[in-house]
Amino acid sequence: MRNVFLAAPVDMSKGFKDFFDTIGLTGGGLVTKGIPAVLSIIALGMLLSLSGDPKSALIKGAKAVGTLFVAVVLALYGDTLFSTVTEAKG
Repeated sequence: MRNVFLAAPVDMSKGFKDFFDTIGLTGGGLVTKGIPAVLSIIALGMLLSLSGDPKSALIKGAKAVGTLFVAVVLALYGDTLFSTVTEAKG
């Protein structure tokens, strides 16, 4: 029987840096793609869990819309906002 490899072995000896490099996500990409995606999912979950009480629904809805706004701002301007962050030298 032949040996069949689905993917070439990848050296992950540098930890998270190697992992994020393999999926094409840098530190800046994590801020501009990953975090806004998670915030969007949280905001949509908040919108779907609104109650029948008008007062609490208004409060929860406002929080959900605010969370969605933060996610959109991070998605659009995250790279500019965090461009001043430099790598720590250890």
